[in-house]
Amino acid sequence: MKVQYFKDTDTLYLEFKNSNIIDTRDLDENTLLEIDDNGDICAITLEHASERTDVNHLTTEGIAV
Repeated sequence: MKVQYFKDTDTLYLEFKNSNIIDTRDLDENTLLEIDDNGDICAITLEHASERTDVNHLTTEGIAV
């Protein structure tokens, strides 16, 4: 899993798995879902992230090893 924040565009990218993306769907005008060939959500892109999330605070819990 990968979390990236792009300050210059105020975009938050959450990648759940690195897979072959075959479709990108608009959830709303500022949220995109990336779907693989199995129909699984592989990533979510949030535009205007600083207005919609707390991008300055990231915590992790229950990390699998």
